[in-house]
Amino acid sequence: MAQPQQSDGTQSPTSPAGSPGRDRPPLRVGMVGYAFMGAAHSQGWRTAGRVFDLPRRPELAVICGRDGAAVRAAADRHGWAAAVTDWREMVERDDVDLVDICTPGDSHAEIALAALAAGKHVLCEKPLANTVAEAEAMVRAAREAEARGQVAMVGFNYRRVPATTLARRMVAEGRLGTLRHVRVTYLQDWLVDPAFPLTWRLRKEQAGSGSLGDLGAHIVDLAQYLAGEHLAGVSALTETFVRERPLPAGAVTGLSAGTAAARTGTVTVDDAALFTGRFTSGALASFEATRYATGRKNALRIELNGERGSLSFDLERLNELWYHDGTEPGEHAGFRRILVTEPEHPYLDAWWPPGHGLGYEHTFVHQARDLVHAVAEGHSPEPSFADGLQVQRVLAAVEESAEKNSVYTPVAL
Repeated sequence: MAQPQQSDGTQSPTSPAGSPGRDRPPLRVGMVGYAFMGAAHSQGWRTAGRVFDLPRRPELAVICGRDGAAVRAAADRHGWAAAVTDWREMVERDDVDLVDICTPGDSHAEIALAALAAGKHVLCEKPLANTVAEAEAMVRAAREAEARGQVAMVGFNYRRVPATTLARRMVAEGRLGTLRHVRVTYLQDWLVDPAFPLTWRLRKEQAGSGSLGDLGAHIVDLAQYLAGEHLAGVSALTETFVRERPLPAGAVTGLSAGTAAARTGTVTVDDAALFTGRFTSGALASFEATRYATGRKNALRIELNGERGSLSFDLERLNELWYHDGTEPGEHAGFRRILVTEPEHPYLDAWWPPGHGLGYEHTFVHQARDLVHAVAEGHSPEPSFADGLQVQRVLAAVEESAEKNSVYTPVAL
């Protein structure tokens, strides 16, 4: 939606008269979780109504976490009106319209089911759940809630990068023709040090899986979203490189920090996942997700090749999309950079003048924008819980395939 012009001719990031939609009915948000992802979601909710002309005004009503002092500090830091330590209390509050779930995967299903039963709209971080059965239950509840006017969305924020949204538009327009190949990598290195402690992300009972659920969920969803079709089958390998890690200080009741640090626990998730796949159209795909790519911090790359053209995106250059038009004459054909900062590009009519790039945090602003519209207009948001279930089924198929391919016998040279 176009924004009012300032005296210098640039776009204003606020709504008319400098008011962030004060005349609009509120959408009161309650959020469970306040760490990294909670901070990102807070930024999205806090900013969306100040940038976009929304049909309802997001209000940061209450934030929830188990540590009372920490959650109160998070409320002050991020602008939440209240802080509580019991999510069950929060989902029953009359001043909460939407519950935003930013917790480890083992609690997603329980919180989402309770929130939907309490009549709330729901946003749940990815992956939707830790198991297919949990995800199926969440989809059933979301469909029942939809009949009551509620909406439920899973948080795959990389769909909200303007460049990836533009890529989806170009694929849907037929710019690539019949799809042949999709290749995706998501590389991080924060587990390379074997002394890194055994956090919840390394425990299957809490995280569900390792790099597969943490990073693989993102790239499976992004590949299916951009391709406009689902994966029909996979063949996989996974590996855990460091199988024992130090317990974090305080993890063992009664032990001092020094003693606890000397104790170790077993890593029960994968460190890396490699798999190939085939889309329903027959297009081939390859995926790599790892937290052991030394030197790579958040390197997500995806390329799609079709009979008529190709698209390539790199998250580390997220204001750019590379496009090759295979129908052009060979003497001047090649990949060209599209700088995705024009007001005609997705989401960007509300932001800055062309050439002024956006960042990672803006994907959460766009996510909040889209969800507010879905709530106000009564339509099913994307990605839906059903989309999250589809990704969960792919992750489960990857784990099943990896188990079958797990036999490894080193060959002496």
